[in-house]
Amino acid sequence: MNAVLVAVFLMLILSLMRVHVVISLIIGAFAGGLCSDLSLKQTIDAFDVGIRNGASIALSYALLGSFAVAISRSGLPQALADIAIKQLEEPNNKTRIKWFLIIIIGCVSVSSQNLIPIHIAFIPLLIPPLLYVMSKLNLDRRMIACVITFGLVTPYMFLPIGFGDIFLKQILLKNITSAGLNVEHINVMEAMAIPAAGMFTGLLIAIFFSYRKPRHYQAEIITQKHAPQMTKRSLIISLGAILISFSIQLYTGSMILGALIGFICFIVTGVVKWDEADTVFNDGIKMMAMIGFVMITAQGFAEVLKETNEIATLVQHSAKLFSGSKAIAALALMIIGLIITLGIGSSFSTVPIIAVIFVPLCVELGFSPMATVCLIGAAGAIGDAGSPPSDTILATTAGLNADGQHDHMRDSVIPTFIHFNIPLLLAGWVGSLIL
Repeated sequence: MNAVLVAVFLMLILSLMRVHVVISLIIGAFAGGLCSDLSLKQTIDAFDVGIRNGASIALSYALLGSFAVAISRSGLPQALADIAIKQLEEPNNKTRIKWFLIIIIGCVSVSSQNLIPIHIAFIPLLIPPLLYVMSKLNLDRRMIACVITFGLVTPYMFLPIGFGDIFLKQILLKNITSAGLNVEHINVMEAMAIPAAGMFTGLLIAIFFSYRKPRHYQAEIITQKHAPQMTKRSLIISLGAILISFSIQLYTGSMILGALIGFICFIVTGVVKWDEADTVFNDGIKMMAMIGFVMITAQGFAEVLKETNEIATLVQHSAKLFSGSKAIAALALMIIGLIITLGIGSSFSTVPIIAVIFVPLCVELGFSPMATVCLIGAAGAIGDAGSPPSDTILATTAGLNADGQHDHMRDSVIPTFIHFNIPLLLAGWVGSLIL
């Protein structure tokens, strides 16, 4: 059996059996390596290389976490929770509060990819204070998981701003060009519009159909260690720090530098006192530590998959089934992208792996450059939602499970897989055939 399939399926099975994701990734990586021509030493060496490559990711998450904790010191997250809790005192407000929460969480999730470039770091700060309100409303947290996932994934796969600039321009278009296809003239938003529409369709299904019914939870108030009241000054400073961080990120392309300068702004203005800076920074690191470890391990997992040299074999064997049919080829490539991304947990890491193989096949089968961008972009992003080691899903669970009532696999992974991966697979397939 193909080593890539062995590694990915073993990791998924272990995760479904509630084995910790880090352990599942390590076991899956070694099983895949040993099922290929790699020796134990070669597998260990490849895994170590991947771990070292994940160091910058860990630093990024640490700084983003610290920046997010600093924002929380302004009182913004708790202020939103307080507003919602006060409104609960009026019984006729429940429907309005429900939609208020859905819209606010959705907007913050979308903004975290561009306007406020803190990515997933807002989740453990904003969501736990709102769990009491969600419980009182009997709001199905699986719906909220889908709302957060949509906001974290769709902007970067459609809008070339913030994280989208990294994914679409620096990774997707750059790797396709490196693989031998000129896509300088391609409007990447046009190419990814149909896949993004697939994501939006999945969101609507989750909100208005799948999880519209009440789901009962124990209404326990989740308290935070730092929950200061918001003042006019702290609000202005927060907005200023966010704007400065966003501007630096746009100018330099560095999330690390943007988060660092934003954090420094809070220290200079006194929102975070000098003698508390270490504590706030450490709190941010602690908040993101588990996710950082998973992402580092996922990099090791990805490196082993690449070293097996069986990703190309998987594609070549699938190519035999194409029989010259673009429709069958597009569907097969989307499924391969799904399998790889489910294992790696990162669309950003998947695109460089599949682009070098997919581009020659797409050219040979007669796909247009626009269709090729759509196909590879969708195939790369398809597993970010619904993948056990995905930082998006891990952070979503971390926020919604703060009171122990939200399961990672059953309440985050499976719902987001159904509502986003399946529509995205179909949308990417259709888009590659009509563009």
